[in-house]
Amino acid sequence: MTDRLSELTAAGVAVWLDDLSRVRLSSGGLDQLRREKHVAGVTTNPTIFAKALSDADEYNWQLRELATRGIEVEEAVRMLTTYDVRWACDVMRPSYDKSNGVDGRVSIEVDPRLAHDTEKTLAEAKALWWLVDRPNLFIKIPATEAGLPAITATLAEGISVNVTLIFGLDRYSAVMEAFLAGLEQAKANGHDLSKIGSVASFFVSRVDSEVDKRLEKIGSDEAKALRGKAAVANAQLAYERYGQVFSSDRWQALADAGAHPQRPLWASTSTKNPDYRDVIYVEELIAPGTVNTMPESVIHAYADHGETRGDTITGSYDAARKVFTDLESVGVNMSDVIAALEREGVEKFEASWLELLDGVRKSLTAAAKGTSAPNKAASESAAKAEQAGGNA
Repeated sequence: MTDRLSELTAAGVAVWLDDLSRVRLSSGGLDQLRREKHVAGVTTNPTIFAKALSDADEYNWQLRELATRGIEVEEAVRMLTTYDVRWACDVMRPSYDKSNGVDGRVSIEVDPRLAHDTEKTLAEAKALWWLVDRPNLFIKIPATEAGLPAITATLAEGISVNVTLIFGLDRYSAVMEAFLAGLEQAKANGHDLSKIGSVASFFVSRVDSEVDKRLEKIGSDEAKALRGKAAVANAQLAYERYGQVFSSDRWQALADAGAHPQRPLWASTSTKNPDYRDVIYVEELIAPGTVNTMPESVIHAYADHGETRGDTITGSYDAARKVFTDLESVGVNMSDVIAALEREGVEKFEASWLELLDGVRKSLTAAAKGTSAPNKAASESAAKAEQAGGNA
């Protein structure tokens, strides 16, 4: 039987899971994906945590303890989410060790309401790094204008960073500049560069969703023929820029000091349009030194019928540029598309964070009115977590 995910890994694509919950941890599901499906990393975001905490009883015992201690809701969210991420870091530690610190990473995001505040983003990044206290952690920082100097400053502290919410090529170039500057400062500060990791999360399917909506509105045959092409072309051109930056003399000086490159990570890879192949954003974005973070459904879909056809990015650059030219010719302003996507991305994560806060607030209130003793199932869950290295 063909191991398609093994073939994908051999082609240079690290398979990461875009999901996390305490049920997944306590059931051993994450470890099973690591062992059987070549999953080598985990990404989270406020939407994922909001869903996890809203539909599982696994958090009840910790919520009761937090309520008993009178912990405020925002600090409770930190305790709940860092607990899960710490546990996940321990589950993924074999991948981290095997890859010499390249994979086996687990990401946790700073409060998205801080996306436009550099100093608070840095302070939150440092606090999360201290709370989780695992070498294979990534702190997710959005690639907003205020986020860029925070990325540099966080890396300069020796803290590994997953830069998120990248949609456009110019912003991606700025992210790589922030990464290089951060490593240069980290080196000057005496940090071991081999211990610092980073990925740049370049969002994919949302680009097609926004562009296709505009193409439908334009309505011409030429416009409709371009549906489903923008996202892959955008990511392909991002990989071209990655290759240029990480073949430069400036990068080589950092590599000689032990630094790992900041890999491009393809995010938002589930297909939003049912007319498109469900693994299109995996199959069309295969190249060495990349990460593809997928919901579990996409991982299983690729394992079932994904096709690894070698490098599907290198050599595509001229065709990708033509897609952009054609989009502009039918009236799609890509600069406006990218600006709208970044604004919407931050707003969506802010909304999910508020939903998370509201859910935890209600759960704390309910827990405060309940009994103080955890039930048997909750106690068993807590014991499993302790064995896995998680603690509140």
